[in-house]
Amino acid sequence: MGRIVAELEKANSYPFDRYRDVEFIKAHYRGFIIRAANWLMDFRDPESGLPRPSWDLWEERRGIMAWTVGAVWSGLQAAADFAAAFGESELSASYRQAAAAMKAGVECRLWSPERNRYSRMIVPRSDGLYQRDDALDSSIVGLWYFGMFPAGDARIVSTMEAFFEHLRVPTAIGGMARYQDDRYHRVSLERGDIPGNPWFICALWMAQWRIAIAKSSAELNRALEFLEWTAAHALPSGILAEQIHPLTGEPLSVSPLTWSHAAFVLAVQQFLEKKEELHGGRGQY
Repeated sequence: MGRIVAELEKANSYPFDRYRDVEFIKAHYRGFIIRAANWLMDFRDPESGLPRPSWDLWEERRGIMAWTVGAVWSGLQAAADFAAAFGESELSASYRQAAAAMKAGVECRLWSPERNRYSRMIVPRSDGLYQRDDALDSSIVGLWYFGMFPAGDARIVSTMEAFFEHLRVPTAIGGMARYQDDRYHRVSLERGDIPGNPWFICALWMAQWRIAIAKSSAELNRALEFLEWTAAHALPSGILAEQIHPLTGEPLSVSPLTWSHAAFVLAVQQFLEKKEELHGGRGQY
């Protein structure tokens, strides 16, 4: 659900902000945007304000996921923007209230004080409490990626630092794994210090986060590590796979993967935009 909401949010809100194509959006506003937003608002736990359980980004486990909450929050904010643009202020306010309750639910239930970072998932129990899943998962980036929290928020920073520390692949190939003990297409290895195979999107999320928090050229340069790593491990044709072998660098699983390519293009665009922002549009570095 989270991936679908994210794509809908990007596909509809951003071009509207840029081009203000009212006639195009008008044809979809009532039948698609409002219906989808109403469903997102209703498909929530009334006590916590969080979305009800669904499948995670990786299509492997079911629960209330950090990524999904971030994406749904963003979808509701986009719907609120559309409603405001069409003069429905009360409807816009209801979407924003639902999004605010969702954010409060994240702060209350997904933050782990013991680990000083956000959890990837909680699962409702029959007694009304929640089972917490604290396995470090790169998809926790959804909490800042979609705008719920600033990338420089202290709790986000501690979460991303844990991501970098524990999901780095400690081989000559390097890169970032999806989550701890990832067994999907896992290469049979004796070494127990490799959390999983390197995924391009995970390295690029780290690049995007470093771009987002950069306040100087030196800080921005820290993102180049992952942009250059991605380029270095593409095939000679430029193709990016889903993941690669942690010892040989050979492509594993799907190749090419559109998601990997799209993430690289987006990260490079963000890098160039931040570079221009830091230098006042002078094009210097």
